[in-house]
Amino acid sequence: MSNPYEQNLDKNPANYQPLTPLTYLERAAKVYPDHTAIVHGRQRVSHATFWRRSLQLASALAAKGVGKGDTVSVMLSNTPPMLEAHFGVPMVKAVLHSLNTRLDAAIIAFQLDHADSKVLIVDREFSAVVRDALAIARVKPLVIDFDDPEYAADAPYPKGPRIGTLDYEEFVASGDPAFAWSMPDDEWDAISLNYTSGTTGNPKGVVYHHRGAALMAYANTIHAGMGKHPVYLWTLPMFHCNGWCFPWTLAVQAGTHVCLRWVRARAMYEAIADHGVTHLCGAPIVMSTLLNAAEEDKRDFPQTVTFNTAAAPPPEAVLAGMADAGFAVTHLYGLTETYGPAVVNEWHSDWDHLERGARTARKARQGVRYAALEGLTVMDPATMVETPADGETIGEVMFRGNIVMKGYLKNKAATEEAFAGGWFHSGDLGVMHADGYIQLKDRSKDIIISGGENISSIEVEDALYKHPAVASCGVVARQDDKWGEVPIAYVELKPGRTATEAEIIEHCRTLLARFKCPKAVIFADIPKTSTGKIQKFVLRQMAKAG
Repeated sequence: MSNPYEQNLDKNPANYQPLTPLTYLERAAKVYPDHTAIVHGRQRVSHATFWRRSLQLASALAAKGVGKGDTVSVMLSNTPPMLEAHFGVPMVKAVLHSLNTRLDAAIIAFQLDHADSKVLIVDREFSAVVRDALAIARVKPLVIDFDDPEYAADAPYPKGPRIGTLDYEEFVASGDPAFAWSMPDDEWDAISLNYTSGTTGNPKGVVYHHRGAALMAYANTIHAGMGKHPVYLWTLPMFHCNGWCFPWTLAVQAGTHVCLRWVRARAMYEAIADHGVTHLCGAPIVMSTLLNAAEEDKRDFPQTVTFNTAAAPPPEAVLAGMADAGFAVTHLYGLTETYGPAVVNEWHSDWDHLERGARTARKARQGVRYAALEGLTVMDPATMVETPADGETIGEVMFRGNIVMKGYLKNKAATEEAFAGGWFHSGDLGVMHADGYIQLKDRSKDIIISGGENISSIEVEDALYKHPAVASCGVVARQDDKWGEVPIAYVELKPGRTATEAEIIEHCRTLLARFKCPKAVIFADIPKTSTGKIQKFVLRQMAKAG
């Protein structure tokens, strides 16, 4: 017998449209055209103007032949062009690739080549390293310079030279404000490309789709508790998982983006007090910057500010300090492959009355799935059987749902491995508690999370091994009050060879971005198994013991 609910009830343009976050800004611009969408220094940009400039950017890109399947790369700070790119690029069905502004030239060149970048928009703060990258890259994209008129007089870095053939403002001005933008053909179409840190070899390109971005925008609104017209301070880099999708999220409730080029205490406090900031996201370094600010840099503000953090659980003292300073901290967890945070430590009010040890234990847990995530569990990766919910049996944390990536660009083998058994394998090891909350116990890939950035211990070790005096080495994380974690290196020298800590660190700086270099080098006999494998767990214990 045929199903009557499937007879003559087909999808059509009236009852079905592909999900995309682009429509959120279109709505905000129509409903609240004069409400401030962006604050950047002295600039105030309304939602109507934000939408118009996004259309003009899309039009200008289309005039250069950019369309579906093309990659537009950007090397931008947390400034208005980065927000405009999040809408203007996908309006022509192209894919936005946001480069990590802390990367070195070699990795930038790799990403540009791997993504087949057709256009590259560059902030002059980063023009020198991008120029070096373009010199070694295979692709030759159209390069557009962004010269920020709000570049601070006390900037820690001077502007670099112009390296492009076009100026961003002139490029946008050339576009049609009445441009007929295009909905994606399918909500499964790619909207953005983000690269992992690369645990072995080159980084992998994580592909997001319109559906996931649209759902993540809704989920962020829910889990961050965003009411009408939230005011969001950009302390989290927008290049990191597309700013956890918050560039799209703010449009849902017609919110205000407060841009911040550099995370500095005075600027943060001024923004919070002057603009009524209600929300921000960041790593432990941002909390440390706020709490340890000089008294003359601090400002009072009446509102409670929601602070979303996705690094290691903050210590009780830090949470107390943040509360006293006017911040409510929400602990999140996720990966690049899950559009940023997809797990939240949903707090129960009755836990407030627990004794300190029990309360701290609950705060140490990563939590439960986002509303937009369909499945979160802990499994034995070999058998794909769920581990007992006993808070003790370790397995691999796995995700399933619409806010999991499409896959890895041009890497079928890695994609199939990541999705083996119908779940996304996070590579993180954890336990499931009886109440369904997960807690991480280790990172199987030895990733070090420093200041919100992923650092591959293998990449650092590869650099160390290039030093002629190094016989063997191991890099592990050491807890750090400011950065959350920092890499430290245990080094065993070759017989008869000598080297100093300063020499080893300087050697690494010639091969790695500075934030990836070891913060300390300890010369010691490296513990190994009988087969010669370095015992990382012993090194971690040594680092913990100090």
